[in-house]
Amino acid sequence: MKLQRTLIVRLLVALAAGLVASAGFAPYGLWPLTLIATAALVALVETAPTRRHAAGIGWFWGLGMFVASLTWIAKAFTYQAAMPAALGWVAVIGLSMFLALYVMLAALAARVLAPVGVARLLVLAGAFMLTEWMRGWVLSGFAWNPLGAAWLEAPGVVQLAELAGAQGISGVMVLAGGALWLTLDPGRVNRERLTGLAIAGLVVVGGVIGRGFEQEVYFPDNPQLIIVQPNIGQDEKYDSGANARHLATYLQMTRNALAGDDSAEVRGGAAAAPGEIDPVTGLRRPGTGPATGPAPAQPDNSLSDRLARARALGNERPNLVIWSKSAVFGLPEEDPGLRARLAAVLGPNDLLLFGGVGANRDAAGRMVSLRNSLFVLDARGEIIASYAKAHLTPLGEYVPARAVMERLGLARLAPGDIDFVPGPGPKTFALPGLPPFGAMICYEIIFGGRVTEYGQRPAWIVNISNDAWFGPTGPPQHLAQARLRAIEEGLPIARATPTGVSAVIGPRGRIFGQLAQGEAGTLALTLPPPLPATPYAQYGNAVPVALALLLILAGIVIGRRKRSAI
Repeated sequence: MKLQRTLIVRLLVALAAGLVASAGFAPYGLWPLTLIATAALVALVETAPTRRHAAGIGWFWGLGMFVASLTWIAKAFTYQAAMPAALGWVAVIGLSMFLALYVMLAALAARVLAPVGVARLLVLAGAFMLTEWMRGWVLSGFAWNPLGAAWLEAPGVVQLAELAGAQGISGVMVLAGGALWLTLDPGRVNRERLTGLAIAGLVVVGGVIGRGFEQEVYFPDNPQLIIVQPNIGQDEKYDSGANARHLATYLQMTRNALAGDDSAEVRGGAAAAPGEIDPVTGLRRPGTGPATGPAPAQPDNSLSDRLARARALGNERPNLVIWSKSAVFGLPEEDPGLRARLAAVLGPNDLLLFGGVGANRDAAGRMVSLRNSLFVLDARGEIIASYAKAHLTPLGEYVPARAVMERLGLARLAPGDIDFVPGPGPKTFALPGLPPFGAMICYEIIFGGRVTEYGQRPAWIVNISNDAWFGPTGPPQHLAQARLRAIEEGLPIARATPTGVSAVIGPRGRIFGQLAQGEAGTLALTLPPPLPATPYAQYGNAVPVALALLLILAGIVIGRRKRSAI
């Protein structure tokens, strides 16, 4: 009976540690808490009396982390009437219970394949990386909030993602937590304690090296991006007469921005305090002040001055105006009047990139399916490029096994009865006056290794989304995933959402400028340049998978040698 109570306490401690681990994710960024919580996972798995209990500890730890960090899913259910809003919490808990199985598998593998100590830590780190990789593709995948995302606010360590991706820095978190446990556990022999210190030292060295990579290079003469964020919430998106009103808002904000009206740009009214202005970008550092566009202390970098410079150069490079996912209602491919109205705000060489819907029709002209699309429109009102979202959201854009789901009372979160169909996948676009770019719609950006077209590396990525569904925590977490992709690929990323967080992200994951949640405005920045292709960009998930297998193999070999020496 006493043993059973002890085991229950261990499971509850694991659950609590998982809850604490989530504090490292956006918007909180308390990565030391994630490190401590991961150390608790390592300790609990190692000291569990049986493999079964170790697996249970992994599951409860994962359950706590996912439930605490995925609460934004419940918010999405409040914006539809087809299902009870309370089902949102059922979805959060049910999804978290499933995702926790991956942590359980990693904990079980550590107990099965290696004895205590360093050997088990290496296996746990490698298995954690493998299961996070699996989480990105099993049953269509849900790679949201890899453990390594907590390193985004840690100096330098996150830059290791360019070598081994998000899974790699998740493994680093497990190794660092294990090093903390090996160092502080009073029952350790000196050799194990020194090993823990060595692992911790390697993490620190990796962070220092990574910190040296963080400096960005900024070229003010690169193409101009103008991101429009109208702050149109999901609660007003489907109001009567809202479509025309919202389109008018987008058009007017765009017109003001292209006319060089600095009042349309989010700049903030207060002067910058010492240390707030980044000497490389000329922007306020994130979190130091109200302005998220170019700093008032840099008058020659204002919106009107930059547009004037472009005109003085003959406007060889177009301004690229970026609107969010679902910004335009209707079917723009089939509506020349709508396209003409959109094009009327553009200058002769300007382009408008926006989210909308495309329709697939049968031979009789009947609409049979839809495409969640990104369109590029020129000043003549012609669509010169389009991309269809390839990784669709179950119950968001389509209903899997619709006949069964509808009997269960489940429906699509987005209104409408015609399902969306996936596009062919990542594609690189080459348009006049712009560096080649790749496009990602909504949560496609969370899938590492699948954001660029194979063999056609772009110079940057645009990610349009509608994060208005996702409450206060979902949007900053989505931004965090985009920052990880920028580091992995060595590419800048421009994000546009209707309510925030819209941003321009450098190829090291640094935010050059952003529009906060609940803020209406435009963000005008020149496009940062890309880096040379990173190891992860060249080899994709083969790198973290290979490293994970090496860690597991090393743990097995060390464990066998330890057993034979006894």
